[in-house]
Amino acid sequence: MPLHGAASGGNERVVKALLARDEICPDKPDIHGRTPLHVAACDGHEGVVKALLARDEVGPDKPDIYGLTPLHGAACRGHEGVVRAFLARGDVYPDKPDDYGRTALHDAARGGHKKVVSILLGRKEVNPDQQDSHGSTPLALAAWKGHEDVLKILLGRQEVNLESQDDDGDTPLSCAASGGREGVARILLQQEGVDPENSNCDGQTPLSIAAQFGYWRLVKILLERGGVIPDRPDNDGRTPLWHAARGGHKEIITILLEREGVSPDKPDNYGNTPLSIAAQGGHEGAVRVLLGREEVNPERPDKNGDTPLACAAWGGAAGVVKLLLEQERVNPDKSNDAGRTPLSLAACNAHEGVVKMLLGREEVNPRKVDKGGQTPFQHAAKHGHLGVIELLQPQEAVTHGASSDREDTTP
Repeated sequence: MPLHGAASGGNERVVKALLARDEICPDKPDIHGRTPLHVAACDGHEGVVKALLARDEVGPDKPDIYGLTPLHGAACRGHEGVVRAFLARGDVYPDKPDDYGRTALHDAARGGHKKVVSILLGRKEVNPDQQDSHGSTPLALAAWKGHEDVLKILLGRQEVNLESQDDDGDTPLSCAASGGREGVARILLQQEGVDPENSNCDGQTPLSIAAQFGYWRLVKILLERGGVIPDRPDNDGRTPLWHAARGGHKEIITILLEREGVSPDKPDNYGNTPLSIAAQGGHEGAVRVLLGREEVNPERPDKNGDTPLACAAWGGAAGVVKLLLEQERVNPDKSNDAGRTPLSLAACNAHEGVVKMLLGREEVNPRKVDKGGQTPFQHAAKHGHLGVIELLQPQEAVTHGASSDREDTTP
């Protein structure tokens, strides 16, 4: 498609030459429904755009298969001159949504193109607070991407709802938190009517979201704002500390533990404490910080009876296992509700290093049978973990010698 190629390259002379040929259709779409005008607009070739718009056959507001018009393409890339050329016409609707409900203003705001945003807001047809099919407004998209200049422009419009929630219940401040946008958060927190405790559909506040993703500076900014509850649980009972522990964000764990009212050992709805979830993820730094608090019980089981040591053993977190075994209160041979010990869990998942560590403890019984009648050796054999089998076979041999009449001792 020669006209598409010339339009994409911005070669105005070639475009005009092709348009003079009778066999060339100036508005012919490609397989994605994009016409030469789409291509030129998206790439910012103002001269080519004007040449194409001069042809009566060309639809200036024609959408592609995704509902994107040439104006969308120009706004998305921040091409001011092209945007002005479209808006100068009476047959281009500036607030036309694509198939996802996003207007040119959405695209410009998301891209951080403040001049295009200002141009579009100058048209009375443009709704500055329009929600797309996911419920996101231009303000929310600008906040998510960290475009402070665009944010300030939009905040200057009275129609803009600072607390507008998308389909996930996220506000612009929540969006800023998910992207770690410190500057945007500061600006929004200065606005009257912004509630930093507004939670989304999962019950997570901006603080919880920032803690989850490890944005420690943003966590500090939010905590400096009055009215923020540092230990507020979400719908699953997970506090900001819990989320920070899950991600192994020890800086945030330290910051939160310095706040009054934060419980370092608070379990979620499934009995998982910050320590157990950090142990499961193998986050040694986080585990060290949490173990430094007297209130933290290193033996606290979840609803399945798994202790932090069991969680670490299951995941093969040798460093965490070592840390926990150094704690006097930790029982290295404690069974969960299914009768599985940390050794059994490590053997099942082929974690040889953890198996060696546990076998080095006198309290650990390598021949302990779980409620399914299986020993650690049998779990390893079932899954074909040869390295673990070699480590456990001497202990299993003792079992065979002492109980040769038991059929359930064979793998």
